[in-house]
Amino acid sequence: MTARIGVVTFPGSLDDRDTQRAIRVAGAEPVALWHKDKDLKQVDAVVLCGGFSYGDYLRAGAIARFSPVMDTVIDQARAGLPVLGICNGFQILTEAHLLPGGMLGNDHLHFICRDQKLRVENADTSWTSDYAAGQEIRIPLKNMDGRYVADRRTLDVLEAEGRVAFRYLDMNPNGSLNDIAGITNAAGNVVGLMPHPEHAVEPLIGTGRTDGLPFFTSILKKLVNA
Repeated sequence: MTARIGVVTFPGSLDDRDTQRAIRVAGAEPVALWHKDKDLKQVDAVVLCGGFSYGDYLRAGAIARFSPVMDTVIDQARAGLPVLGICNGFQILTEAHLLPGGMLGNDHLHFICRDQKLRVENADTSWTSDYAAGQEIRIPLKNMDGRYVADRRTLDVLEAEGRVAFRYLDMNPNGSLNDIAGITNAAGNVVGLMPHPEHAVEPLIGTGRTDGLPFFTSILKKLVNA
């Protein structure tokens, strides 16, 4: 049976179609989910895609966190449903307290768009098992509010428990503490990151590499072997 991965569209989402295509390229079935609908249509995993949900008013992700669909996503994520938050989706996951910390404006106060080098720090999550710990990858990054922040105790816990999933290499593009590009929850089923793996799944688009594809093959393998 083909794994079904839901992609939530909020008002202002930009990358829902790209994410659906990445899921299809990996061999799974993408399922469109609407922000006003609490029904997740019996999907096996959920992706909160990038964009500017509700125009990023108030704070990036702060309004989307209260969309009806998020009630179900939060409940099921806490029960073990795999959830990936990309860029704005990462911001929503922190606002929903599915991941700790928060996102602030880039320290240089400018929107950034570049191919970004990352190091995989944790290859044991539902979304990263097709990588190797220490592997260096390059995928697109585009954000205005990408600076990951947390109090010292939270940072110490993330580092001690190996919950930093990805770290920026060569340069810190937005001032994120500890060069953090992505994190995971303790259970490893919820992952958030600022760069966009869905833009690096085919050699003719994005970086011209397929470094983002393992996100989607990782979850597919987990679901098939579950």
